[in-house]
Amino acid sequence: MGCRLCSRRALQWLGAASTPTGPVKPVPPSGKLRLDELPKPGARSGITPLAYLIPFLAPYRLVVGLAAVFLLSAALLALAVPVGVRQMIDHGFSRDNALLINRYFLLLIVIALALGVATAGRFYCVSWLGERVVADLRRQIFGHLLTLSPSYFEVMPTGDLLSRLSADTTLVQTALSSSLSIALRNVLLLCGGLAMLLLTSPAMTGLVLLAVPVVVMPLVLLGRAVRRRSRAAQERAAESNAWAAETLGGIQAVQAYNQEGFARSRFNAAVDAVFVAGARRARTRALLTALVITLVFSSVVGVLWVGAQSVLDGRMSAGALSQFILYAIMVATGTGALSEVWGELQQAAGAAERLTDLLSVVPSIRAPAHPIPLPVPAKGHIQLQGVDLAYPLRPGVLALDGIDLEVRPGETVALVGPSGAGKTSLFALLLRFFDPTRGIIRLDGVDVAQADPSEVRRRFALVAQDTVIFSGTALDNLKLGRPEASAEEVRAAARAAQADEFILALPQGYASFLGERGVALSGGQRQRIAIARAILRDAPVLLLDEATSALDAQSEHLVAQALGTLMRSRTTLVIAHRLATVQRADRILVLDRGRLVAQGTHAELLAAGGLYATLATLQFGLQAPQQ
Repeated sequence: MGCRLCSRRALQWLGAASTPTGPVKPVPPSGKLRLDELPKPGARSGITPLAYLIPFLAPYRLVVGLAAVFLLSAALLALAVPVGVRQMIDHGFSRDNALLINRYFLLLIVIALALGVATAGRFYCVSWLGERVVADLRRQIFGHLLTLSPSYFEVMPTGDLLSRLSADTTLVQTALSSSLSIALRNVLLLCGGLAMLLLTSPAMTGLVLLAVPVVVMPLVLLGRAVRRRSRAAQERAAESNAWAAETLGGIQAVQAYNQEGFARSRFNAAVDAVFVAGARRARTRALLTALVITLVFSSVVGVLWVGAQSVLDGRMSAGALSQFILYAIMVATGTGALSEVWGELQQAAGAAERLTDLLSVVPSIRAPAHPIPLPVPAKGHIQLQGVDLAYPLRPGVLALDGIDLEVRPGETVALVGPSGAGKTSLFALLLRFFDPTRGIIRLDGVDVAQADPSEVRRRFALVAQDTVIFSGTALDNLKLGRPEASAEEVRAAARAAQADEFILALPQGYASFLGERGVALSGGQRQRIAIARAILRDAPVLLLDEATSALDAQSEHLVAQALGTLMRSRTTLVIAHRLATVQRADRILVLDRGRLVAQGTHAELLAAGGLYATLATLQFGLQAPQQ
């Protein structure tokens, strides 16, 4: 199912179809979701989205408190330096006060040491918090993604999700590890510096405050533009990642159709879009920084000219002017630093917003508040009553239409029909990857919509046509069927699936890495791995989707014997295009365009004519009965 979904995306890509990005609302129980119903990003302002990170900081209150203590201590120590300089200038520069000046310098050295310790403590605490919170955030996001149903991944590109999981969380980490603490430090220095300016010279401080609105206005107005353009740059980067992920995922199709040039030009266009968005963001931030620094330092120079006149007139001491100058520089530097850090915080706020949008998606397939337990022992009794299914991307097209079906415990039922008839869609419903648009599905008498999806899926073992192999070892891939299985149980399942021999032939045997998507294995070997997983799972219901399609004749015969032994005491549903593999089924269901058009044994369906007889004629050269 998953690989067919990837194939659909690859076809959309080759057709230059665009996939929307952004947060997606949960698919309603009907299973219908129109692409124009995808919610747009919320119009949150400023850096308020960073407040969403507070719950992640809550478990580490002690470290947060310690960082705050270091931060406040560093700010107070920095604010104490100009006072010492004033006293040294006004009272220390004479031979009679040589001892006093030594004390002032010693005090400044002590302050510098304490300031270094406090700054180092702040840096370590906030860096630790950034690493810890982002690790927790990534865990929660990935865990949340695992709960979302396939309907969500039909409309959200994998590249966009990976961008949020990596690039966006990195921006948040930067904000927590440095930008936020730097901003708080500069806010404290700014407020403390203004307070000390007021104590030093109220008149000159009044002139400074007159310049504050002139400085703050561009910070606010351009800050909003920085945030908008930061989010736009992040979205363009996510789109380029999506193109790259889809292209590399379907590299064989791209090369087979000689579409390397098209892929390269499409990715280059996406990268250029990222560059343009990033350049716009950088231009806005540069303009913001230039305006703030120019305005701040121009204001400071003007105020200092007034102070110099006061010293010449005897209304202010040289030490007081020096103190005022140091605090003014501190305020100016803090404001200039805030203008730069503010842009980084705006960028991190955009990332936090995208992450929050992702975490706010509610899984469309989830356990009810009070799930009904499935009966024990399991029987494998399946019932479908009036079941329809429409996929989210095709809400007006029924993949299944009015299916009424009962599969008795231990029965082997084959599903046949042309491609697109709804066979794999039926498997997707049984595994509850989707909920039916209409109708009820029961497993051992329990409506699966009222049961826990994980409990429902434990009753099934799937062998898909397109086997998913992960980049771990052969043992890891086999244990996907039952992680707690012993090494001997894994070997027994592999032997039953005729996989043990080729696994032992690998360089490290069962400890051999199979490569991404199992590139080190042939199609038949991957399929035997999938069969071994199903044998190991030992579930009451088997779902076999073209389980032997990639095997040679000899291997197919051996695996068919293993599956025959496994199927004896289990309910089995088999999808097969080769009718020779389903002739021994207890019952054959014929699907066409989502409808169940006929059912019976092989002989009964041949005698009845219709679609099955036509398929048999095409495959076996049999003469279909006259109607």
